Amino acid sequence: MVTRHGGDGDGAHRVKDRASSAHEVVFGFGAHSVIDDGPALTRMVQQADRDELDLFSLSDHPYIGQRLDAYASIGFLLGSTRHISGFANVTNLPTRPAPMLARTVTSLSALSGGRVVLGMGAGGLWDRIGDMGVPRLLPADAVDAFEEAISLVKKLSGGGPPVTHRGRHYRVNEIEPAPVAAPPVWTGSVGRRSLAATGRVADGWIPGHAADWLSERYRTSRPVIDEAAAAAGRHPRDVRTVFNLPGRITDRPLRATREDGGRWIGGSAEQWVEELTGAVLEHDASGFMLFSQGGGTPDTMSLGRWSGEIVPALREAIAKARG
Repeated sequence: MVTRHGGDGDGAHRVKDRASSAHEVVFGFGAHSVIDDGPALTRMVQQADRDELDLFSLSDHPYIGQRLDAYASIGFLLGSTRHISGFANVTNLPTRPAPMLARTVTSLSALSGGRVVLGMGAGGLWDRIGDMGVPRLLPADAVDAFEEAISLVKKLSGGGPPVTHRGRHYRVNEIEPAPVAAPPVWTGSVGRRSLAATGRVADGWIPGHAADWLSERYRTSRPVIDEAAAAAGRHPRDVRTVFNLPGRITDRPLRATREDGGRWIGGSAEQWVEELTGAVLEHDASGFMLFSQGGGTPDTMSLGRWSGEIVPALREAIAKARG
């Protein structure tokens, strides 16, 4: 377990190290917030920061007028916290072109001391994306654009000579990279081609549809990432798995913590600790983002129990097991 200490610089570097290392387990929560939720969201993130959670995530649906813009909100929230990292879960790439996205995330990283992750998606709700004036892409082209965008964001980060890129979907001419390193890139890949792209160029994977480590989706998808990573000369463990995990935290143990179909539904704090410790030690899970049982923003009481009871016990159990 990484122990946090006071001080902005020290805390920022520790959070960055946890988010970028495939061997460190990170804990956070996700939110889907509308504009009226802004003050409550700010309080939740600030409390999570004080409670030493590693991450918060926001959904990115710019075609929904009532939703807070993900990147404007992340910047605001990072500015009012000291340790916690933020990311879009996941970035709606078709509405945020890669060269500008590179500028956004490197600026956030520079301003926050590295407390940002780049969550990336190829784009799912294409009817709504098209309503924003974005040309519709066929699925195969959307995946190609997704992989090209990740590579371009990395090219436009970390300093070096001006970049000229002539790709199928993006073109830049003699653009200076930001002197800041690209943040870790985690994807929400679902299809086989997108999963393979994740293995080749990404640093993490968030299984789609809140699939967990015992799901058929995970069992059939993770090998695709691993094979593609190995074929690209990477170690499969370079691509961490971070789970969006809906569930409820109960006062008493539940008789069954999974529904008939096998999906996790929650349980007592002790049941959460037992289940997630097993996920880390037996299934190589490296992160968990708490959501409500219905997949929305957790209530403040649940978030408090997550950060105050479950996560500290998990960190202790994992550290003890790893010696």
